Amino acid sequence: MKLLAFFLILISTSVFAQTVIDPQIYLADPAVFYSGSTYYLYGTVEGNSNNGFKVYSSTDQKNWEDKGFALKKGESFGEKGFWAPQVFAVNNLFYMAYVADERIAIAQSDSPLGPFTQKEKTMLEAPVKQIDPYVFIDDDGKIYLYHVRLQKGNRMFVAELKKDLSGIFPETLTECLSATEGWENTAKTDWPVAEGPSILKRDGLYYLFYTANDFRNPDYAVGFATSKSPLGPWQKFSGNPILSRKNIAANGTGHGDFFQDKKGNLNYVFHTHNSTASVGKRRTALIKVHFKKETDKMDLPLPDFKSFYFLESKK
Repeated sequence: MKLLAFFLILISTSVFAQTVIDPQIYLADPAVFYSGSTYYLYGTVEGNSNNGFKVYSSTDQKNWEDKGFALKKGESFGEKGFWAPQVFAVNNLFYMAYVADERIAIAQSDSPLGPFTQKEKTMLEAPVKQIDPYVFIDDDGKIYLYHVRLQKGNRMFVAELKKDLSGIFPETLTECLSATEGWENTAKTDWPVAEGPSILKRDGLYYLFYTANDFRNPDYAVGFATSKSPLGPWQKFSGNPILSRKNIAANGTGHGDFFQDKKGNLNYVFHTHNSTASVGKRRTALIKVHFKKETDKMDLPLPDFKSFYFLESKK
């Protein structure tokens, strides 16, 4: 009887360990901010997106530590649906642009770890629902908000932000692009999706990266467009998509963020579906990207598919 009890305890302990010990990081719409030799990872918390945003930190991009919530519900705008955070710095202060209640807000902190809060819990005013903010600071100091407006599809827009980040200059609001090509709407839906913007500037040329198709579609994939101005017009790359399930054998690749590591290498953090059979919990992944001379007018961003890996937490 004692022997049976021992084996039952052993089996239950083993099952418990398998249940709770899962190093995989489950953040969708991820972003990485590099500051003070430390990488900070944020994203939509899969299965718990109504309470705010978690943050993970790492010094080597391999070992990530869960540091808890960087933004908590109640300390900034929003009641539910905390999605797609991006952290950036202005004048030695840290800001998080994010989505809640299908609106965009910007919170502030003294540390990349948070807490990100607002004195007045407000959103950026807009006549429509808007998601997926990406704040880009140009060389001349002007600040731009790339984002998605929900109108006849998920359509991508840009506008110049006020210096105090309290809102946009409405006269600068411009549509960037929408999902009009075959690879961007493989399900042929009436509500085409282009979302998850991120911006790079190289040799005076602006690169707007975006993800097309509904996030539940296995063909969720990344393409890019270029422009000589942060406000466009934008020319889509003829070889899109540049990152898809065909490249890395994982469904639902996209909605990420670029960052340079301590060696100066360019990295793209993004999410994929959990498996070929399930969308969630979406998994957080990383891949290196380099530029190759394509023409006299453009360099071609190329993901290094051999560098692809999923991120894991130490606890």
